[in-house]
This record gives sequence, C-alpha cells and structure tokens, in this order.
Amino acid sequence: MNLDYHAYDADNHLYEPIDAFTRHLPERYRTAIRYVDVEGRTKIAINNKISEYIPNPTFEVVAAPGAWEEYYRGNNPDGMTLREFTGKPIRCLPAFRNPEDRVKLLDEQGVYATLLFPTLASLLEERMKDDINLTHAAISAFNRWMLDEWTFNYHDRIFPTPIITLPDPRRAIEELEWCVENGARAVLIRPAPVPGVRGSRSMGLPEFDDFWNAVEQTGILVTCHASDSGYDAYASDWEGGRDEFLPFKPGAFRTVISHGRPIFDTMAAMICHGLFERHPSVRVACIENGSTWVAPLLLELSHAYGKMPQEFAEDPVETFRRHISVSPFYEEDIPGLIDHIGIDRVLFGSDFPHPEGLGKPLDFIKEVAHRSPEDQKKVMSENLKELLTLRPAA
Repeated sequence: MNLDYHAYDADNHLYEPIDAFTRHLPERYRTAIRYVDVEGRTKIAINNKISEYIPNPTFEVVAAPGAWEEYYRGNNPDGMTLREFTGKPIRCLPAFRNPEDRVKLLDEQGVYATLLFPTLASLLEERMKDDINLTHAAISAFNRWMLDEWTFNYHDRIFPTPIITLPDPRRAIEELEWCVENGARAVLIRPAPVPGVRGSRSMGLPEFDDFWNAVEQTGILVTCHASDSGYDAYASDWEGGRDEFLPFKPGAFRTVISHGRPIFDTMAAMICHGLFERHPSVRVACIENGSTWVAPLLLELSHAYGKMPQEFAEDPVETFRRHISVSPFYEEDIPGLIDHIGIDRVLFGSDFPHPEGLGKPLDFIKEVAHRSPEDQKKVMSENLKELLTLRPAA
C-alpha cells in the first residue's frame, strides 16, 4: 500500500541489546542491572531480582510482527495461547537494532517517519522505585545509549523518545534540557504515580511545576506510552500476590480490571490537579494505551464538573480535547473515539514490530476507511507531524 502523502507512525519500537542499560551506567551501580544465566537461558536481573517481564530479554529471537493480531481482535475460538499464536520465532532483524536499516524498512512499508520507543526499558522504573538515585542514573544511562545508537532525530525520519523519570524534579529538568539540546522532539514519561521518599504522588501537582515550565519552554511533545505502571499490585489484592507484572501472562481477571487503568488515572490526575491550567502549552500523546478508557474518563470528568465547577478553570472535557492526543489500538472503536475527541487528536500507531501490533503498519488506514480522504490524512500523517514540531511557549 502506498499513500499520496507521508505517513507518520506514532508507535514503533526498537529491541535493546544487552549493553543498552549498562554502557553508560555509573560504576557504583554496575551490579544493579545484570544479565544472568538461569538454566541455560539469559534473564535480566534488577537489584539481584530476576525478572520475567520479557521472557527473552536479549531479543536474539522475537515473535514475528503482527503474529498476535487475531488474538487482539478477539478472534480466538480455539482458546490458543499467545505462544501458540507466535509459532516459530524469527531472528531479530538489523532494522530492529539500528536506524540505517530501519529507514530502509520504513521505505519498504510506505511509512515516512515514526516515533520510536524502547521495549525492555519499560521495566526499569517500577523495579527501582525504592532508590531514586539509581532510577535517575539508570534512565540517564539508557538515554545516552539511545543517543549513541539511534540519535534522537534520525534524518527527520525516526524520532526516538528518551525517557524522563520524575522522582527528583530538578534532575528531570536537567535530563529534559539535555535531551532537547541533543535533538529530541518527544520524550517518554511513564503513566504512573511518581515515587518519592514521602510516598508516591501525581505528576500534575504543583511540586512538579518547574518541570512542566521547562517542558513549555522547550515546546517538546510529552508521550505517555504503556509501561509497567505498578498496577499489578492492585490485581494482587484480589488474586493474591505475584512478584511482578507479566504483560504476556495477564490472565482474564487482570486483563479486565487493568486494561486502560494507568492511563485513565494519569490523564485524570493531570487534568484534575490543574497541570494544563497552569501550563497551557503542554501537549501530551497517549501511545499504546488503547482508547477504551477515553469515553469513561470524559464521562467522569463531565460529572465532576457538574458537581464542583469551582475545582476547574474550564470544562475538563474541553481541556482533554485541547491538550491530549490518543493513538488507539487497531481493534478498537476508532469511529467512536473520533466522535469523543475529534479527528485532530487521533494518531495512527502500528506498534511495529511487536507481535501484538500490525505486521503491515499501513493496514491501519482500513480502520478509518469510513472517513474522508482529508480526515484519513490527518490521522495517518498530519496530526503527529504537527505534534513533532517544537512549539516553545511565548
């Protein structure tokens, strides 16, 4: 498939090699992140605790892109497992590891440009939340590896998203400014409460205003990509504890109660705690969180505004529609999402090359085939292209 305009994909991924977290990690933290042998298989260990978050953290072999599409479309009458859907794994392609080969693949796919997110790095913050210094050091080290290998803007085609962690707002500002100085057009912030020495709190509270002022000064896009947000603990209150969030072994109960919950709460916190009121130039894109949470959140915001309008500077539904963009999953009710937030706030995202994404990214256009060519172009291209333009506050 070829479009007569440049397609901008809001959700592509890289697969990290084993030195991604350790190459720039300060010597005093060398033992905090290790790859270890467990019965002949390589696993990652964080603070001496082996993680099963990603079963194969070296990514030497991976599931084929789009292998789980029918599962996620709810087409699984035989009750197959994800492993059965996977079939035979493939060798990790060079295009999943470096930008030169990735651009060639984008050309083959008919995609002009893409945001690029990490895969394994999404486990770091939750497993380090008891050590703020380690968290900041590890995230900073990963960002420097990303700059080495991918840059933060590869020929205006690939836009890797360095991570900003928020426990120490001062250090978050320093990292943000370094990212922008090195060409970043977007940064990634985990949709979760921010851990701290006095407990966790909302990133929308005034104590983070200096950080959000810096975001406004740079004009950079903030993305909230799905991650380990720590919500497995709530499911464990019902089903009993387990050591960590296992995204590929969710179970029915955890799937039902946790789907969309972290991003629902994060966007609610941003709006209800006045982040956009105090920082009117901040733009946020919700990536790989789906969109089924949007309508319930807008309904709750509307009800809250009707009961206590004094708590808001304006109708919070309008705040959402002005500041927040959403990249829905291909299997969801995209026409309904457009009705709720408007065509200008919906982003095409393929999740390539993950197995739960689309094997052919431009297949996403089928999900907006009911819209006019002009609207299709907005979703597939113009909306993200506009967000990637740095717009510093006046």
